Amino acid sequence: MMRKIYAIPYFLWIGLFVIIPLAMLLYYSFFDGSGHFTFDNYIQFFTGWTYLLMTWNSIVYALIITGLTLIISFPLALVLTGLKHKQFFLMLIIMPTWINLLLKTYAFIGILGHEGSVNDFLSFIGLGRQQLLFTDFSFIIVAAYIALPFMIMPIFNSIDDLDSNLVHASYDLGASKYQTFINVIWPLSLAGVRAGVQAVFIPSLSLFMLTRLIGGNKVITLGTAVEEHFLTTQNWGMGSTIAIILVIAMLIIMRLTNGKGASHAK
Repeated sequence: MMRKIYAIPYFLWIGLFVIIPLAMLLYYSFFDGSGHFTFDNYIQFFTGWTYLLMTWNSIVYALIITGLTLIISFPLALVLTGLKHKQFFLMLIIMPTWINLLLKTYAFIGILGHEGSVNDFLSFIGLGRQQLLFTDFSFIIVAAYIALPFMIMPIFNSIDDLDSNLVHASYDLGASKYQTFINVIWPLSLAGVRAGVQAVFIPSLSLFMLTRLIGGNKVITLGTAVEEHFLTTQNWGMGSTIAIILVIAMLIIMRLTNGKGASHAK
């Protein structure tokens, strides 16, 4: 009985901030700007090249950001697990997540701006000042930096939990470092990789603030479209439709990254 009472705040939170908002989005997605029931929002999304192109851009950007963070995070996590003070260095990686996202974004605007430190360095070495802000490159770099700790943490935990005897046994049986990595370390750390991919890819699908401040509206994603429809055009029906499709896409990604392999890894 007491356990059920303790669960009440959890269910209230889920109901108020997850279920009800999703139900409202689903409801509004079937209405046009005049308040009439319609399926036109979904028809327009799946038949209009504008929204299909936004969907493609969102997936491509999310894949690039996820791939870049994974390439950086896995070897970094592997090195961290072998350090004497690994928890201290992990804390240094996590610390930037304590800083407000907007503050970090404005910091990068200063760093990458025309008069920023990066351009100062480029000018010093004779390359001249470059247009770094408001480009795909700057958007991907900043998004990957912000997402990096969320990829490193699950991979670090997964590798750190590995039984070192398995690695030593691999070496004793004559396997090289490469063979040990491919056949022992990588398969047994896939649960952490999947968790990291979820933590980075899913939010990357719906980025909108970075597209405004770092991409300068040159980077258009579904997250940008949702913001535009809700705050600018006041087309809540279309904005809700895009948001629902984003939620469905996220559920599909979670399903794909929680396959049979994840069960075996556990």
